[in-house]
Amino acid sequence: MPPTGVARAAGARRATGTSAVALAVILTALAGCDSAGRADRDVRKPAGVRLPPRHAGFDYQIGGAYPPPRGVRIVSRDRSDSPAPGLYNICYVNAFQAQPAERSSWPADLLLRDAHGRVVIDEDWNEPLLDLRTPARRQRVAQRVNRWIDGCARKGFDAVEPDNYDSYTRSRHLLTAADATAFMALLSRHAHARHLAVAQKNTAELAGRRERAGLDFAVAEECGQYDECGVYAKAFDDRVVDIEYTDSGLRRAVARWGGKLSIVRRDRDVSTPGSADYVRRTR
Repeated sequence: MPPTGVARAAGARRATGTSAVALAVILTALAGCDSAGRADRDVRKPAGVRLPPRHAGFDYQIGGAYPPPRGVRIVSRDRSDSPAPGLYNICYVNAFQAQPAERSSWPADLLLRDAHGRVVIDEDWNEPLLDLRTPARRQRVAQRVNRWIDGCARKGFDAVEPDNYDSYTRSRHLLTAADATAFMALLSRHAHARHLAVAQKNTAELAGRRERAGLDFAVAEECGQYDECGVYAKAFDDRVVDIEYTDSGLRRAVARWGGKLSIVRRDRDVSTPGSADYVRRTR
């Protein structure tokens, strides 16, 4: 993985199967209010924002850029890399958590802390969660993340993929879905103003809030494996790119959604060709 970019192997952390769908229904009913019970306004996509094509060849290259295989029309790369010429390019940004190597660069008060003052860590990736509990803190975090989004726009990417939208589920109940949605809306407004589309990364339970959060399409990990592709397909009118990390997940995704969505099988480290772990298949 690039030392200045993605410091994680890919992999989804989410509710699975029918439980995710049930949760999505519940949260969709609540989507009209923020944490204080007030209605939000939707984030509108302005003219000039280009959406990814449906059911197009896709490659997930957040672990390092390489020449896209034949037939690929959509590629996702880390913000430290450059877009692939002539393709639809998605820019990966770790937006809701701090990279371990970048932790010291964040103001201490923007790292989420528990009642004892301890920083709340995503133990899977050793990443501190960012404190999004108040409008003022969300604005300050967004100022930093938006600079990365500006970099994606300057490089010529078409869209941005803000990762860890679901970090509130790992916050020990300190953050809420409303906090996550409000922060995503800040990023979406900024990205749209720079003519970038915005992807919802995983978090099927918040698909019903897509308009409020200003989200245009979905980047889903293992939606075939966990029977979530239908949630994303319905919410985003089949504008969904899906990464599966197992052969069984790929078979399930292709069998049900192969004619509608953009699906690829990658290795969990999202490695580059030449690596012993490299895997890329579409069937």
